[in-house]
Parts: sequence; structure tokens; C-alpha cells
Amino acid sequence: MAISKKKDLGEKLSLFHLTWPIFLEVFLFMLMGIADTFMLSALSDDAVSGVGAANQYIHIAILILEVVGNGAAIVVSQYLGSKRYIEASKISGLAVTLNLGVGIVLSIGFVLFSKSIMSAMNLEGEVLAHAHQYLSIVGGAIFLQAVINALAAIIRVHGYTKQTMFVSLGMNIIHVIGNYLLIFGNFGFPQLGVQGAAISSVVSRFVALLVFFWLLYQVMEYRVKVEYYFTISKEYIRKILQIGLPSAFEQILYQGCQIVFLYYATYLGAESLAARQYAVNISMFTYLFAIAIGMGTAIIVGRFVGASETEEAYKAVWFSVKRALVFTLVMVAIVTIFRIPLMSLFTDNEQIIKIGASVLVLSLLLETGRTMNIVIINSLRAAGDASFPVAIGALSMVMMSLPLGYLLVFVLDLGLPGIWLAIAADEWTRAIIMYFRWKSKRWEKFALIHPKAKRMGSSEN
Repeated sequence: MAISKKKDLGEKLSLFHLTWPIFLEVFLFMLMGIADTFMLSALSDDAVSGVGAANQYIHIAILILEVVGNGAAIVVSQYLGSKRYIEASKISGLAVTLNLGVGIVLSIGFVLFSKSIMSAMNLEGEVLAHAHQYLSIVGGAIFLQAVINALAAIIRVHGYTKQTMFVSLGMNIIHVIGNYLLIFGNFGFPQLGVQGAAISSVVSRFVALLVFFWLLYQVMEYRVKVEYYFTISKEYIRKILQIGLPSAFEQILYQGCQIVFLYYATYLGAESLAARQYAVNISMFTYLFAIAIGMGTAIIVGRFVGASETEEAYKAVWFSVKRALVFTLVMVAIVTIFRIPLMSLFTDNEQIIKIGASVLVLSLLLETGRTMNIVIINSLRAAGDASFPVAIGALSMVMMSLPLGYLLVFVLDLGLPGIWLAIAADEWTRAIIMYFRWKSKRWEKFALIHPKAKRMGSSEN
């Protein structure tokens, strides 16, 4: 992969320049999960249900790893905006080390307790066996994803979103080829089923990790020295955790609620459980643009806040929200129109298709609220205001959506659509609150650095 001459780190980056590679990168990341679901559906719906349940915990682990990855990215972004490049390099090295440590702890936990974790989800028989097998392998190697998260976030926040996209493309190609060889036993390889999908995932991440390390030293003007990986700064750690902990906790709350909703779905029967997994995979594409625009906007907001250009940051967010909503509405329309053919790609079970289609038609209600949240909450974090979204999330997600979901699913007997409606209620409640939070400009007082010393070699430590 050829790297062009390094750009001026102080330049203002456009939303389009940042967003289209992020869109493709996120799309490819989602495709990795879709590939597992689609290829495993050729084996059985039980295999899909087991892997889907296991992936709930993989996603939570990845969110825990984002405590450091996302926190460091926002801190680095503000330091770059303030033109304090050497400090940005030191924070980057520290972030890689911290995430590796957390990843190793998580890997050990998955290896030791994967079966107990999945048994607690009310899974039985073949579904439990598949979930345990997948979680023990992919979860056991989650430390690879830990380092990838940190490296990708650092490279991306420097403006090199196109390069991280290419790495994701390569990782997905390796993963799909590995699935083809190991799930089905083609070209003389052993037929391993779910185990093959897990091994393929681990191998593709290992290769991506090597490329990301090489890339880090190609794109950074002020390279991470070896000693930066082992230099512990309390000030840097405090700033990383100030953003990372609330951000990750909010996402863990969200995924935790999704696990509770998954638990609800297990009582609706195997067909509803499979329909949920297929519908979730399809729904991901409706908010794909919002994720990309949210991540690109966060990079821009971080730079503006670091440079004390808060009015520019304020305007950038409204610009992004409008465009994200347009893209989401287009995708929702496509999914709604083709919901039955899309479900039919995964299964020929008519009942599963019917249940899945019934929840996909609710996308207009759910995804518009989710889109606003993705963009504005990412921007609040980038400005340093990370605690407010998690406080509101705890009230809306835990205190409102879970009881509402129980009421709709079990009391009013709405089944899987009841879960979708409860999630939509939460998304719109938070979206309205976040709208007024950004409009109030209270986030301006949460900047992580202040325009005191903007010297390239300045240090707070």
C-alpha cells in the first residue's frame, strides 16, 4: 500500500474526505459479521443463533476496548488541533499499551468462562454448543482486536481514513476466504463449521494487526518512539479515561440492554431468535452512513475544539446531522421495500421471514432517532462532554426501554416487534435530549486542553 507524502497535520479536514473511507471501513467491518451469518446459514439456523448470541459478548468486549481507543483518539484530535504534535505521539504509544493490557485480561476471561457465560443466556443444545465454541476462540483472541482498535483510531484521527479502509478490505477478503475453506472444508481443508468461522476471524485480525503497525509508522509525522509505549503519564491516562470511560460505559449499557432483549427473544422461540439475528444484520446497513458521518464529524469537532474554534464545531454538527438523516431515510426506504427478499437471502423458513419482515418495517421509526444520536453523541464526546450522554442513556435505556420492552413483548403479546418499538422509544428520547444539549453549547466548557502553549514540542508532564 503506497502512502502519499504526509499532509500538514494542522489542515482542516472536510467531512467528505473523512467520511467516505470511514463508510467503506464500517461497511467492511459489518460485512465480516454478515459473512459469518450468511455462510453459517448454509449449515443451520442453530449455528447462526449460537454465533449471534456469542457476538453480543464480543461486541461488549470491543466496546470495553474502546475505553482507551476512542478516548485516546479524541485526546489526540484535540492535541492535533492545538498543534501539540509530540504530545499526540506520546499519547498514541500509551494508548496501544493500555489497550493490549485490557485485551489480554478479556481474552483470559473468555477462555475460562465462555461456556458459563453462554449457558446463562438460556441457550440449550446445539445453539449452546455453537455459541461456546465460537466465543472461546474469537473471545480468546480478542487481544488482537484490542491493539487494532487503538491503532486504527490513532491513524484515522490523523486524517488517514482511506488507509484504514484498505486494511479493513484486506481483512475481510482473508476472512471470507478463510470461511470458505474452513467452514465447508474446501480444497482439502478440514470441515470445521462454526469453529472454522472463528479461526478465520482470528487469522484475519492477526494479519490486519501487522499491517496497522506498519501503517502507523508510515502516516505519522511525529512517530511513536519505542519508549512512548512504556512511558506512563498520569495526566494522559486521566484525559483518555475522562472521555473513554463514560463513552464505553454508555455503549456497554446499550449492548447490555440488547442482551436483555436477546434474552426476551429466547422465550419467543427459535424462529424469533433467528429472525432477530437476520433482521439485526440487515438493519446495520440502514445506519451505516450515520456511523461514518458521526465518526468523521467527531474528528472535525475535536480539531476545532482543540484550536478553540467552537463556533465552527457547532455549525459542523448541524451540517452532518442533516446529511446523515437524508442517507438514513434512503436506506430505510430500500430495506422497507425489499424486506422480504432480504430476509430470504438468509433462510427459506417462511415463519422466520415473516417475523423478520415485521420488524424491518419499523426501521423508519427506529433508525431516524438512532441516526441523530450517533452524530450528536459522537460530537459531544469529541468536544469533551462525554459524561452527559451516559447519564441520559442510563435513564432512557435501562429505566425506560427495558420495562417498556417487557410490557410490549410479554404483557401486550407483540412479540419481536415489541422489542423494536422499545428500542425506538429509547432512541428518540435520547435524540431529543441530545439535540438540545448541543444547541445549548454547554459542551464548550469541557475542552481537554486550553489554548496556552501551542508549541510543537510542549509538554504538560
